[in-house]
Amino acid sequence: MRNRVNISGKWKALLLIVFLLPLFICNIVEYFTVPPENNRQETVTVKIEKGLALSQVADTLLFYHIIDNKNSFIYWAKILGYETRLKAGLFQVPKNLNELQVLRYLIKAPPKEIFVTLIEGWDNRQIANALAQKIGLNAQKFDSLCSDEAFIRRLGIDEPNLLGYLLPDTYAFLWGTSEEQAIRFLVGQTMALFKPDSVQAALKQLKMSVHDILTLASIVEGEAILDNERATIASVYYNRLNRGMRLQADPTIQFIVEGPPRRLLLKDLEIDSPYNTYKYKGLPPGPINNPGRLSILAALFPANTNYLYFVARGDGSHVFSRTAKEHARAKQQFDKVRRRVRLEKKKARKVN
Repeated sequence: MRNRVNISGKWKALLLIVFLLPLFICNIVEYFTVPPENNRQETVTVKIEKGLALSQVADTLLFYHIIDNKNSFIYWAKILGYETRLKAGLFQVPKNLNELQVLRYLIKAPPKEIFVTLIEGWDNRQIANALAQKIGLNAQKFDSLCSDEAFIRRLGIDEPNLLGYLLPDTYAFLWGTSEEQAIRFLVGQTMALFKPDSVQAALKQLKMSVHDILTLASIVEGEAILDNERATIASVYYNRLNRGMRLQADPTIQFIVEGPPRRLLLKDLEIDSPYNTYKYKGLPPGPINNPGRLSILAALFPANTNYLYFVARGDGSHVFSRTAKEHARAKQQFDKVRRRVRLEKKKARKVN
């Protein structure tokens, strides 16, 4: 008969501890560890507003069903010293994390970038509204800063307004970017265009300042639809400036006419304003919109032409002319197109 081994209670307890300890350690490690990226399945987009207290951040996470226990989240944040390290922004937070894992994720994860498209030719208010909608900044404060001369001087610009200096393009912003940060970034993008030696040489050759170029570029932006015509349109205005002719640029009249763009009337051309290029020679006092990169480059590197006039064809392109006689014929052709379009619209209304 075999001898039975008697295991004392202490040994049983020790064996149980040895058996359970690895499981216990694994559970602790799992609780404290954020799962790696490839193990994360679903995520929730969470917006943490600027200036929120820890309790409000916890309420936000509860609202998005990211955490179940607000007090646990606050406890871990305070005990680990993370209370002041939580960032504002937009985050893609994985589901099914515990409170500590959520906290550690928010501390380490970069905020999600938001792509914002700013359209060439927009004014400051339109840019402000687009950024307010996409990244949550204050549109009114943004617009106000654009005419704050003390702030503008700190940017190294000696002008009363930043119109023309906010380069439109598609950019990646962080949600919660401040108004000052956004303006500094956009102005920086504009000024970076003028740093290359070739651009500095062009400024000297043209005898134009950065402000002059942006002003002319904004007029080109207002006129051009086709990219391949921008440099030619710029050349027309340079040719007129060199001959002492008035620019007679319709976009500058649209700038001083109240309301949305419309067909200009003869009385509009008589408005007494320094922006009225039908009335006054030379460039207007400043840009009339925020021109895009291609219009700025067109103003810096205009085509070499003898054109003094241009008129729309009706399809987005223009007819360029060297003489007033050629221009008159081109205008007649465009008037025929305009009459035909009006007639077609009238017929369409009758049918409907």
